[in-house]
Amino acid sequence: MPDIALYHPDIPQNTGTLLRLAACMDVTVHLIEPAGFPLSDHALKRAGMDYIERAKLKRHMDWKSFREWQLAEKRRLILMTTKGSRPYTHFDFKKDDLILMGRESSGVPEDIHQIADARLLIPMKNGMRSLNMAVSTGMVLGEALRQTDCF
Repeated sequence: MPDIALYHPDIPQNTGTLLRLAACMDVTVHLIEPAGFPLSDHALKRAGMDYIERAKLKRHMDWKSFREWQLAEKRRLILMTTKGSRPYTHFDFKKDDLILMGRESSGVPEDIHQIADARLLIPMKNGMRSLNMAVSTGMVLGEALRQTDCF
């Protein structure tokens, strides 16, 4: 089953929304710390509602520990980025992919761009900067689940 990975998320409402999505779709959220908010924050709970208790959340204390885990598990790292050149709809997802979403305010550092197995984007109308991170994640996860027959 493809999983979601969040790199240093800034906005608790997005993380809460993604925990709700993960609970409903039975996927795991890998939260790469530090987050830009306390994980017990009221907004996180409000956005995730009662689904947070049902979500599979795996916390990684930092990028290094996440990367070591990812390599040991031999899972591909699929980075969603506005700097990507390949649309996510033209990519062949695998069941064990990790869909990495960058920090809402700044994405991920360049060294992470360089090690990602794929750097994908969501095609948008010219002149538009980006979609909300939770919306983007839902779009890409839906395609990954469809392709891998994991719904």
